[in-house]
Amino acid sequence: MPKSMTAQQYAKEQRELKEKAEKKTGKTTEQLYEERERRSREAIECKVPDRIPLVCHPDTHHYTGIPNSAAYYDPVLYKWAMRQITVELEPDMCNAGLPSSGAAMAALDVKNRLWPGGPLPPDYDYQFIESEFMKEDEYDMFMSDPSDFMIRRFYPRMYGALKPLEGLPPIGSLLQGFEGITPLFASEEFLKVAKALYTAGQETKKFREAIGDSYEDLAQLGFPSFAHVGGGGVGGAPFDTVSSFLRGMKGSMMDMFRQPDKLLKLCDMVLDTRIANALPADPKKRGNPKRVGMPLWRGDKSFMSQKAFEKFYWPGLKRALQADIDLGFVPVPFFEAEFGDRLGKLLELPPGKVLASIEYVDSVKAKDILKGHTCLYVRIPLSSKLWSIQEVEDCTKELIDKVGKGGGLIVDVRLPDKGTPEGFMKLMDRMREYGRY
Repeated sequence: MPKSMTAQQYAKEQRELKEKAEKKTGKTTEQLYEERERRSREAIECKVPDRIPLVCHPDTHHYTGIPNSAAYYDPVLYKWAMRQITVELEPDMCNAGLPSSGAAMAALDVKNRLWPGGPLPPDYDYQFIESEFMKEDEYDMFMSDPSDFMIRRFYPRMYGALKPLEGLPPIGSLLQGFEGITPLFASEEFLKVAKALYTAGQETKKFREAIGDSYEDLAQLGFPSFAHVGGGGVGGAPFDTVSSFLRGMKGSMMDMFRQPDKLLKLCDMVLDTRIANALPADPKKRGNPKRVGMPLWRGDKSFMSQKAFEKFYWPGLKRALQADIDLGFVPVPFFEAEFGDRLGKLLELPPGKVLASIEYVDSVKAKDILKGHTCLYVRIPLSSKLWSIQEVEDCTKELIDKVGKGGGLIVDVRLPDKGTPEGFMKLMDRMREYGRY
């Protein structure tokens, strides 16, 4: 593991890796890219590819030795680590993560996230903190003027550095001009706001210039990205947005009983806005159709009853999934925890247009329900992080035996913390061979 990595060193290694891959395989990296993309595409369409596509998400720190904080403070070293993992393990779809500037988040005093190297020690994992950023009596305020609410309520609560924005008058009242409130910005507290925004902007710009297009770097080495990079799609279930970013879990769950009509109205409004602003997939860019990830939180059996799921969750999620399909994307909803029979709702959508990311525990039932209709992206249990390489291999083989027949399966091989890169590479080689049709 290098202790540091310059942009020049990274670029030099990039050229060397491309030459090495082409020499090893006798194919161009463009051909390797298309082979992997076609394999995944055929699986998503519930066809039978040459073998089951594999994805893997090893712990960056355990695999390469770099601290988790590199994703926030050392972008060149971080993208080197993700490239190293991808080149050595050769997944059919790669993931370069979602790094962002820790210095920018610190400047803004972010309240809903904790990250390694900032509030957390360098080797800790990123953490999300829910808060009630919209109070129970603020539905009407949000829905009547969402922009005003975001500026004067939401952002001051989510970012400590923006708290002075609470002192602004309603934005809609400034129809006769802006100059009347300019004395506010001459105060010391607004000077601090300006400095925080400037610092965050400078740090984010510097970080993005350093990280570059790491997904394109991997594509040039023959590896398609797991999900479309650069935006697109309409996001996940609107209930999750309201629950996680506005009302919090407690607030949204209480609203299901105390003010259900307002909750449903806000969910519709959130999704309507997303659909109106969404852009269609660009077929001229790499990888078609393009996959868009869709994290889901509240729709499983541990959070809500079937009745509540059908009223508050599924209608919005279904509309979001269909909107993505209509825009030319393949949505990848991540069904966290056990969804069971609720996965059958996917039969209401067109066949071969969704990649359902599910827990291992749901795999057999999901195959019975969705066979020939929806491809399954099955995640090996998180407990595999504590297993040996042999235990991960046994679990993956059992999954392939149970649900791999007839296509429609992509496997996320969870690599354990115990093991060496050499051992992980051999594991992936064995799984590629075992998953051949």
